[in-house]
Amino acid sequence: MVALLADGRWWTLADLVRETATSRRTVEALLRELPLERRDPHLRIRPDQAKQYNTGIESNISDPVSHLMDIYRDTVARIGELIVKAPRGRRTLDHVSATADTVVRRAVLLGERFWLPGARVLCVGDHDLTSLAIRMVHPEAEVAVADLDERVLAYIDAQDLGVRTFWADLRLGLPPSVRGWADLIVTDPPYTPEGVGLFTARGAEGLRDREQGRILLAYGASERTPMLALKVQHALAELNLVTEAMFPDFNRYHGAEAIGSAADLYVLRPTSKTWPAVASRVDRLATAIYTQGPQAVESAARPAVSGSSDLLGVEEFAPQVLVGDWPREILPKVARVRLSTWLAKAYAGDPERVAIAVPAGLEAVAVRLLLATRARQVLLHCAEPPAGLAALLAPVYSLAVEGGVVRAVRHAAPETGGARIVRRIFDNAHGKAANAWREGLIAETGLTKKQARAVIPAWADATTLELPEHRLADLPHLVGVSLSASPPAGGSAGTG
Repeated sequence: MVALLADGRWWTLADLVRETATSRRTVEALLRELPLERRDPHLRIRPDQAKQYNTGIESNISDPVSHLMDIYRDTVARIGELIVKAPRGRRTLDHVSATADTVVRRAVLLGERFWLPGARVLCVGDHDLTSLAIRMVHPEAEVAVADLDERVLAYIDAQDLGVRTFWADLRLGLPPSVRGWADLIVTDPPYTPEGVGLFTARGAEGLRDREQGRILLAYGASERTPMLALKVQHALAELNLVTEAMFPDFNRYHGAEAIGSAADLYVLRPTSKTWPAVASRVDRLATAIYTQGPQAVESAARPAVSGSSDLLGVEEFAPQVLVGDWPREILPKVARVRLSTWLAKAYAGDPERVAIAVPAGLEAVAVRLLLATRARQVLLHCAEPPAGLAALLAPVYSLAVEGGVVRAVRHAAPETGGARIVRRIFDNAHGKAANAWREGLIAETGLTKKQARAVIPAWADATTLELPEHRLADLPHLVGVSLSASPPAGGSAGTG
């Protein structure tokens, strides 16, 4: 750092943190001891003192692809533009943007270390837009993203680079369509032991090649907090993963100055003991995995809702099933189901009245919780119901939202037309949207299976619960388009 300050250039504090991969507190401590010249917000060692401090020592950061990056200048510039225009990070999700150079170097490293033609790469969370860089550098690879942030999924889809997107709250499970799907996993998770452990475990669930598959993990800690790094490495050891390689300070960020705006890149190799460890651990992982917000690790454990059953309206509603984290004293004799079990449809029966409690910080899952049942009535308690919930679920429910209480009443299905097809897709939310769409088209138009499938977009080959909200919102329009592209019922559709 001293060599940088003494080389004649002007530096900002943020630039020094990122360039040296040193925590902001440590940089500030050193700056207080040096004879600095300042031009706010820039600084440097005074020229008359430079020779005294300039040791000539260059930064020696382990980076196996830096010598290749001149080839990818245009890609870095393009990714940089996409990052600038991308949705802003959410503090409650621990979002910090990686630099464009970092994102492209990740893609380049994949190609240097692994055979990518025909390979499948899954980004477990992708606020950094690594998926787009991989498709730009390696168009021969299949790339998918599983992410909680609807804005990120919509933005990635809008670039039209062939990246498949799936909505996922990893605290509740990995999307079925990408379980056992990928050859390589890339993840930059929340930097808590709980966050790293969860994202890595879900990544392992996504691997189809249990011998040659690899997980690339970005993780960084301040040089002042070695115990935190030890806890994270212990979380990885609990998953029985081998650290095949580790590139120090490979990742650089705009922000995250507490950890030097940098993170190491781990290449993790699963062992035969990884999957038993994953299976036994994921159900025990807490939903609190972040450093900020209601789902921060430090947040006190509390039920999703509080108060008596009378105040909450639950007793009057008379649910047959309670879903989520309800206080024990509320209707103790009523069957209870975990949120993850409810989403996976791993429960018995088909109740008519269901009451659901959504913890603060998990509001995004409300849409899927309502789609995951065919109950006639649903009472949902949610601190902040998602905006546009009523419009999005209009094909299925009539909704009344009052504060944090959502009352949903299932209305009758349309008898014909595109609305009936949309309802069929929503009513079969655990199945692939394309299958329900295809059967609906066949019933409405007399098409063969092949003809019907030809007018359905490829992204529909996922369960309805996995589809990002912008896909769900587009369904009524796109179903109408598919009907207009089909011959009328009784027409010449062929024989299948």
